[in-house]
Amino acid sequence: MPPYPGQPATPPLIGPALPRQGEPGWTVWSRRVWPIAPLASSPRRVLASALTAGLIGTAVWRLSVLSVGHLVVGLLVFGVVYGTAPRRPSRSEWFGIGLTLALLAVPALLAAEWLGALCLVAAWIVGWCTLVGGRTWTAVFTGPFLPWVLPARVSGWVRRGLPNRVGVANPGRIATVIGLTVVLAVVFGALFASADAAFAHFVGNLVPAFDGGEAIARAVVFGIVVMFVSGGAYLVRFPPRLDAMAPAPMQPVPRWEWALPLGVLDALFIAFVAVQATVLFGGHTHVLETEGLTYAEYARQGFWQLLWVSALTLLVLSVAIRVAGRVSAADRLVLRILVGVLCATSVVVVVSAIHRMWLYQQAYGFSTERLMVITTEVWLGAVFVLVAIAGIRMTGRWLPRAVLVAGVLALLGLAALNPERLIADRNIDRFEQTGALDAEYLSGLSSDIDPALHRLPESVRECVTARVHDPDSWYTFNLSRARADRPTSGDRPEYCSAYWSYPQYR
Repeated sequence: MPPYPGQPATPPLIGPALPRQGEPGWTVWSRRVWPIAPLASSPRRVLASALTAGLIGTAVWRLSVLSVGHLVVGLLVFGVVYGTAPRRPSRSEWFGIGLTLALLAVPALLAAEWLGALCLVAAWIVGWCTLVGGRTWTAVFTGPFLPWVLPARVSGWVRRGLPNRVGVANPGRIATVIGLTVVLAVVFGALFASADAAFAHFVGNLVPAFDGGEAIARAVVFGIVVMFVSGGAYLVRFPPRLDAMAPAPMQPVPRWEWALPLGVLDALFIAFVAVQATVLFGGHTHVLETEGLTYAEYARQGFWQLLWVSALTLLVLSVAIRVAGRVSAADRLVLRILVGVLCATSVVVVVSAIHRMWLYQQAYGFSTERLMVITTEVWLGAVFVLVAIAGIRMTGRWLPRAVLVAGVLALLGLAALNPERLIADRNIDRFEQTGALDAEYLSGLSSDIDPALHRLPESVRECVTARVHDPDSWYTFNLSRARADRPTSGDRPEYCSAYWSYPQYR
């Protein structure tokens, strides 16, 4: 009974009360999504391995240089994370690790900065999605952002794993001793070096020159690698359930409410593909017979058409699949037919846009932007095929990961083609046919094109110069830069002006 009339009775507590803010175990995350273990501590082997990996990463990794260091750090992180984990990687994790390392290998092999940057971004996404897990779109979109909130959790986990002061020196005293040792070595080393030239030469070769900016960069790299290892080790032991944040399934609506819009859209797509067949696949004849239509306009029209159609179609499909009822066999049959027709006609638009861009490149030469357009179109076409397969099987739990893998495979396929060398080869083919060469554009490409330049006459090859860069150290090794043999002098012969005035873009 209430203590006095009008006061509600306090409901009895069932189980322990949840921790409040500031208490052990409190977290901003829902306990359903990512509960915290307030007494868990990191194993000593994880701490030691993280520090070791940080020191190795500091020696071999430079954030701003495309080199083998990215691959080495990736191997270190995955090796330590799963080498110290209480379990072995699953088959899906092995696959994700393989894709991540393949992406990290591209900066060690090719020198194209734009391609290396894309591969590093993709490696970040795939790597963290591998560690985080999850199958829904929510997990795929939120997983790559999880590292930014990991320090709040990992710091306490690591701090509880540090040795206590019983039998171990105070960390402050350790820092004092190390600092005193460094000061003594620097002072007495400087005195000995000033007293003897041979000893000064020996010390100069042994100890690298101090660079404040370089020291800060190495300290940042050390912190990043340690965070990668400790964060990955934490996620393997305490993974979040990001799938729990996915929106709940919507209440199915009557069949006519979703079938009518999809049916009208299918009819519109079919009519467009049928009526515009000449526009979509007219090629050279259509361009030449259409007044005022250039190859640039022809290709851009197809590209923007692809982007708008793809984005809007995927949006419509995502909404229709969420609200469509699939209880009866008739509902499933109608949904399969309507979604299949929409995906098939969208693939036709993708093929037409690829065809247009291919004609554009045949007319004006290849470029990095045009190859990226084609790669994006191929990936979007694969997405429509995957959506159609999911519609046939009436299950899409595998679809988010499949779309991500398709994008990674498209990017790796582009890297396997060595895109800048392909661009150089195609433009040199055009030079052999027409005598026109955009040496200025080729000079702006990386050393990936150097093997292709041997096809040019020596006099013309001198017109394609390279950007000057310092020789690579062993830890910044890049295969393409190591094989580079293009002249870097800015003094070009006078006849090169003809090859520097040809415009690559129309």
